[in-house]
Amino acid sequence: MSFSEEIKKIFIKGSNLSRLIYVNLAVFVVVNLVYAILYLFNGPAEVLIEWLSLPADFNVLIRRPWTIITYMFLHKSFLHILFNLIVLYWFGKIFLKYLSQRQLLSIYLLGGLSGGLFYIAAYNIFPVFEIDKYFAIALGASASVMAILVAIAALVPKQEIYLMFFGRVKIIYIALFTVIIDIISIPISNAGGHIAHLGGAVLGYLFAINYKKGNDFTLGFSKFLDKIFGLLKKDKNIRITYRSGKHKAKTKRGFESDMDYNKRKKQEQEEINRILDKVANSGYASLTPKEKETLFKMSNKK
Repeated sequence: MSFSEEIKKIFIKGSNLSRLIYVNLAVFVVVNLVYAILYLFNGPAEVLIEWLSLPADFNVLIRRPWTIITYMFLHKSFLHILFNLIVLYWFGKIFLKYLSQRQLLSIYLLGGLSGGLFYIAAYNIFPVFEIDKYFAIALGASASVMAILVAIAALVPKQEIYLMFFGRVKIIYIALFTVIIDIISIPISNAGGHIAHLGGAVLGYLFAINYKKGNDFTLGFSKFLDKIFGLLKKDKNIRITYRSGKHKAKTKRGFESDMDYNKRKKQEQEEINRILDKVANSGYASLTPKEKETLFKMSNKK
């Protein structure tokens, strides 16, 4: 098996967390190699960065609409990508303990979109950016990473991680500290970057509070990704048949009516909400083996 085939195999069989890390690394390597080559030949080395970064100026954004997506995978500095990917890996692993692969990908992308919109809006609304908006650009996965961090922190605030020199710390405190630092850093340096971070944080928080109420707004976005990119696999155990103008789902237990299906899904959602509330109040360790198994199974169904 060739090296390229091996990489492809790892990418296809890996988790969405590993895929996101691979894509960020691949973009970083390619962009910086091209940058180095153009620099050596006195070429326009900054052009590629500019064409992938998110511009604050509406007139430029209209000509480069793809940048609202590409910017969240783009890093120029090694320390920038290193920090983002470490945080993505840490909190992405925690995220996947409670939620699904689909939700992780959706929150990453939606968090990046939210951060980008906050960034563009701020530069076109606040007078302090009146001049800067004509040449300001945003790049990096920080808004997406913030969305994942805040989402899981708001969902299971008592979940703890070990930090060197600090010991075990609840992730809600890490999220709050990060948000506060971003707010007070706006007038100091990299204002656009910190505003984008806050946009990601808002998306993550909105997801968590809605999910606790039984509303998962990533479902529609996941279906959109499924249709556009074919990234998500369909459940092979379910197929739809049509009888007398009504549809029924065929499962391992036979045909199930819409009413029975909706009733079962509601009961499942109520159970998962109860378990998540228990985790939030008493921690993951307080769950019974059956509750842990239920949480795992329900997350994998999404």
